[in-house]
Parts: sequence; structure tokens; C-alpha cells
Amino acid sequence: MSHAVEAPLPVALPGSVETGCPARLVACPAVTPRARLAELFVGDPPIAVPSARDRVELNLLGLRVPALATAFLLIACVLLMLDRNYDVLPRFGPLDPRSLRNQGIERLVLFGFVPLGILLALREDPRRYGLGRGDVGRAMTIGGLAILVTVPVIVIVAAIPAIRDWYGPSMSTVPDVLLSNVLDLVSTEFLLRGFLMFALVRAIGPFGVVVAVVPFFMIHIGKPDLEALSTLAGGLVFGWLNWRTGAIWASAAYHVAIQTTVIVAAAAWTVAGPAG
Repeated sequence: MSHAVEAPLPVALPGSVETGCPARLVACPAVTPRARLAELFVGDPPIAVPSARDRVELNLLGLRVPALATAFLLIACVLLMLDRNYDVLPRFGPLDPRSLRNQGIERLVLFGFVPLGILLALREDPRRYGLGRGDVGRAMTIGGLAILVTVPVIVIVAAIPAIRDWYGPSMSTVPDVLLSNVLDLVSTEFLLRGFLMFALVRAIGPFGVVVAVVPFFMIHIGKPDLEALSTLAGGLVFGWLNWRTGAIWASAAYHVAIQTTVIVAAAAWTVAGPAG
């Protein structure tokens, strides 16, 4: 006696484990703009699937810690120390545009090539550390919106004397400032919110986004208090962008836009002179 077998109904998965792609709402009349907006900001991010190496633990006299994430955290701390304490290329004063360019070149090597070399030496896929395409649509939408909202605020904040006097002298030409910031900040984003943060997220979950804020805040100590404190919120936003999109490009573009805007605006406020 034969039995009819019903075909299983299609199931909407939160994301593909194989590809790490987030789920997407199917285009249909029932999907409202509000639902699309909610999916954009709170929908499933690309899935961080831990590998066997991510799950290896190190036993330090009973203290069991994720070996790879711990190693990468310590490596990041050492690289930040080297950056702070040693200059290879000449400096012409902390605010001189030539100093910022040389700092950018050094960080490209120290924060970019060194951690990338470590990943390749370990045969780790750099795309798992933020160097893949990620969720391009979400990155462009959320990152672009963040830039549009933040840039006007930064222009106003740059008029504050402490901010204006700190950043104004760093101005040369817009293309020159932009290039220096790309060299510096894309490399910094890779070290802190690519190399480090994605290793942490696969080891301890989304709290890794918060942990990665700590070294980011520490490297801003010595700058104006308002800026240093803003990095606590800013670091969370940058980390959230990367966690949400699965790559470093949204936070890198956002960071470059903010830094370039504050330098150009501070210089413009300096030329304009004090109000009144």
C-alpha cells in the first residue's frame, strides 16, 4: 500500500551557516517600509561561525580562556604600545600634516600588514576578520546614513576652542588630509575591529564588540576630554557597524569621514576667527 508523502514547506532560515549571509525579507506587498527598516537595523547579521581553532582553550593554571582571541588581544596591545612609544619616520610636531602622513604610513604597516601577515601565517581567511565584502547593501545604507547625520554635528563641534585648536593645525589640503586619514584609520579599524573584534565575537559572542572599545578608548587618552569620552560611544557604533555588516568597510568609511571633517572644519573655524 503506497502512502503519499507531502513535500516539506519551505523554511526561512536566519542565515546561511555555509556562507554566513544574513536573512533577507522577500520582496512582496506584505513587507512594509517599517519592516524593511527594522530588518536593516535589527535583522540577523552575518553569522560568525566559530572554527575548531576559535574553540581551542588555553588553561592558565585553571584560568580557561579562548586561545586565539586571547593571543590576538595581547598582540593588539603590543602593536598599540609600539605605535605610541616608537617613531620610525620623522615627526615635525604632533599636529603637523607631515607627521600625520608619516603616522598613517607607519600604521599601515603596523596595524595593517603585521596582523594580516599573522593571519596568513596561521592560514586564517582574512575575510573572517572583516576584509571580505560583507553585507554591502546594509553597509552602504547604514554607513551612509550615519555619515549624513554625523557630519553636520562634527562641523559644529569643531568650533569648540579645544577641538578647533587641536585639529586646525593639521590642515593642509583636503586630498592630503583625506589620504593621511585613509592610511591611518582603515589600518586602525582593521586591527581593532577586524583582526581583534571578530576573533573576540567568535569566542565570547557580541560582548566582543564592547571589549574592543577598551583599546580604542585608551589610544585617545591625551586628546581633548570631549573627544576621548566620545570614543566610548563612537567605538560601540564603529563596532556595531562591523558586527552588523560582517566587514570593516562601513566603520572605516565612517571614521575617515568624521576625522577628515573635523580637521577641515576646525581649520575653517580658525580662519573665520572667534564669533562676535
